[in-house]
Amino acid sequence: MRFGGTQSRPQWLQVGLGLAIIAATYLFLILTGAQGSTATGSTNALVALAGYLIGAVLIIWGVARQFTTSTYALIPIGIALNIVIGELTGRITAVAPIPGLTIYLDSIGTVLVAVLVGPFAGAATGGLSNIIWGFFNPIPLPFAVVAIAIGLLAGLFAQIGWFRRIYLVPIAGLITGLIGAIMSAPLSAFIFGGVTGAGTDALVAAFRAYGDSVLTATTKQGLLSDPTDKLITFVIAYLIIVALPRRMRTRFSQTSAMADKLPQ
Repeated sequence: MRFGGTQSRPQWLQVGLGLAIIAATYLFLILTGAQGSTATGSTNALVALAGYLIGAVLIIWGVARQFTTSTYALIPIGIALNIVIGELTGRITAVAPIPGLTIYLDSIGTVLVAVLVGPFAGAATGGLSNIIWGFFNPIPLPFAVVAIAIGLLAGLFAQIGWFRRIYLVPIAGLITGLIGAIMSAPLSAFIFGGVTGAGTDALVAAFRAYGDSVLTATTKQGLLSDPTDKLITFVIAYLIIVALPRRMRTRFSQTSAMADKLPQ
């Protein structure tokens, strides 16, 4: 069963407008943060919430005709996985950090949905996860744009067949982590001053002690931490998908062609 009729092609106007609003929100937060404002302030928090939420809703609207009822059931599961595992990992690593390894594991649900359904479903899952998470933890909200990018990239890697070969999955994770690090660094630097309450704060402080600017320090920290985290995330998602019965994987996939690009 599908919602929205039988047409399966995305409505690119809504999708493009949603992505444009998300990009504009991202730039707004960086620019206002560079001027000394913070995303947790009332005005900027509202802008972040409204911009990311409207963008995510427009993306979902634009691709809703591709979604099955199974997709609508899977997205909340992905959101719950992101928030619960991400929150638990953050608390554990804050109390008992692993030397030389900083992970978040807050994108497993995003990658699962993106690979099983497609990049736009993954983007919606990632964005909505950070928006909902932001209601009781202000740190994830500004990074919703990064979560959206992770969903898009994971879905695109699945579409070109990288999830059919186990040796390509870690590479996809590394590439996604590098892009995510570059996108996250200005947000962490200009909005939070490099201090987000995570285990990565020690790395930022170490780079700052050697004379790096806040932006340089957060960029270096991200390039060290994010690729490893996304490599682990992608591999975990791959293993979960491999463990699913093929009938279930095909049921979630938006087309039979997408199912053919999933692990056998």
